Amino acid sequence: MKRLILLLFSLSLLTSLNAQKVCEPFALKDVTLLSSRFQRNMQRDSAWIASIPVSSLLHSFRNTAGVFSSKEGGYMTMKHLAGWESMDCDLRGHITGHLLSAMAYLQMKEKADSIVQGLAEVQRQCGTGYLSAYGEGLIDRNIQGKSVWAPFYTLHKILQGLLDQYTMCGNETALEVAKGMGTWAYNKLKPLSEETRVRMIRNEFGGFNEAMYNLYAITKEEAGEDQASKYLWVARFFYHNDKIDPLKAGNKDLGTNHANTFIPKLLGECKNYELFGDNSSRNAAENLFWTLVNDHAFVTGEVSDKEHLFKPETQSKHLTGYDGENCCTYNLLKLADRLFTYQPDSKIADYYERALYNHILGQQDTLTSMVCYFTPLMTGGYRLYSTRDSSFWCCVGSGFESHAKYQSSIYFHSGNELYVNLFIPSELNWNGTIIRQETAFPESNKTVITITNNREPLTLKIRYPYWATYMKVNGKRVKAGKDGFVMVKNAKRMEVEFGMELREEATKDNPTRVAILRGPIVMAGRMEKVDCPFSDPKKYNDYYTFDYGKHPDVPLGSLPLEPFYNMQHCRYVVYWKK
Repeated sequence: MKRLILLLFSLSLLTSLNAQKVCEPFALKDVTLLSSRFQRNMQRDSAWIASIPVSSLLHSFRNTAGVFSSKEGGYMTMKHLAGWESMDCDLRGHITGHLLSAMAYLQMKEKADSIVQGLAEVQRQCGTGYLSAYGEGLIDRNIQGKSVWAPFYTLHKILQGLLDQYTMCGNETALEVAKGMGTWAYNKLKPLSEETRVRMIRNEFGGFNEAMYNLYAITKEEAGEDQASKYLWVARFFYHNDKIDPLKAGNKDLGTNHANTFIPKLLGECKNYELFGDNSSRNAAENLFWTLVNDHAFVTGEVSDKEHLFKPETQSKHLTGYDGENCCTYNLLKLADRLFTYQPDSKIADYYERALYNHILGQQDTLTSMVCYFTPLMTGGYRLYSTRDSSFWCCVGSGFESHAKYQSSIYFHSGNELYVNLFIPSELNWNGTIIRQETAFPESNKTVITITNNREPLTLKIRYPYWATYMKVNGKRVKAGKDGFVMVKNAKRMEVEFGMELREEATKDNPTRVAILRGPIVMAGRMEKVDCPFSDPKKYNDYYTFDYGKHPDVPLGSLPLEPFYNMQHCRYVVYWKK
């Protein structure tokens, strides 16, 4: 019965979304990573996730609600999580939500089931559908306009994690808990005035609007339109007029907005477009995406300095130790995926590749599996990594997800057409047809794609990268279509070769500050070794104030070049003096 309900939900959801989408991604379970840096990163990520005790992830939830956690509250018997998950942090609980999503991607069902059961117990104790690791008083402070961090940001992570557990793992309890959260939100927010709404949504709320749209889409058939309409009302309650209306009007001036407060709002707009065909929502999302990609992004694909946007014509002045909050890129890549399904365009995949290899892939320390918050672009900077149990920043949470779903955007499909967006070693099972991609890219400029067990004709659309000086398929030079893809019909084996050369890319405002790339890969220069590149949990958010020292510009050609994603435990140079 459970499988039938999930199947009916999937079919009804696809019917409502297909009118807005040209192509679709594959389910994560359909794509297997083969041996590569991506696979090894995922394995390290999985091991870290598996090492965090369920009891620790539920501790603050249970203590806040008055549910038994451990003897005497666990103050001596419980392994406590610290940093942003400590009992005195307003954001506590967000990691549990991120991990529910990451475990859904990884199909770590047994551990996730235990967490969901624990959260259900906490929700029953609260009695109103409310669920978080902090008391409802933080929500009240948000409503009253008083100082509080970001309570609905944390609720977004928890709610979306529960929905991922339902849609990817079939956990019906997770859906019931999510519905309870949605009902509580409706009852809490419905009496508020418009003045109060406008004031409270100035506080960061992540993608809570998107999660509520998702809850509406899932329940509108099963729970009925009356109940689901309450979830839709909440989703639209979080429409941030001051930020979204200018984007809909075509305004490209993003000012100095806090980047990661801004970007997730547009994921909600994407969902509104998918469900209701609201083209203004799609236009707003596309406007933000292309403005960030074309005008604001550094050579690595990352955006922001100390979490905030700045005027593009001052970019060279923002090569600091605080560039590129990783959460921003995590959300921009999610936005890229959504936009690609509306209108497949190689330029979207080009950005995805740039940011994936040069920002996300290198976020994880291959020696310890820890991750960084910022990716400094100042000369002499280095990646400052988290600790295992005493940091739990937002970028640790999004990192848990990023490194668990590398396979999400390699392939897309439309009818009998298969889009090959990324050149990552992988195997796709498409309803029994096996597509295998074997490559050492980007060390190698070739990838081999083989197709077996296909019963029907299959058309491949292989991305022609913007950086390729030429592209060959089975030894013959090819050209791309208007969408930037090369069409190959009914082939069983394709050897694809790309022309990869070194090239320069300057900052937006200063032609004498240049980065070097080979193909899509930023090539950096290795400076001196750093013995302990880890955050000090005894210091208050030291990633935000860390002093990397001052280092002179490095002339172009004075150091050997290596892929930037390999720059670990060392100072480096990304932008050279020309």
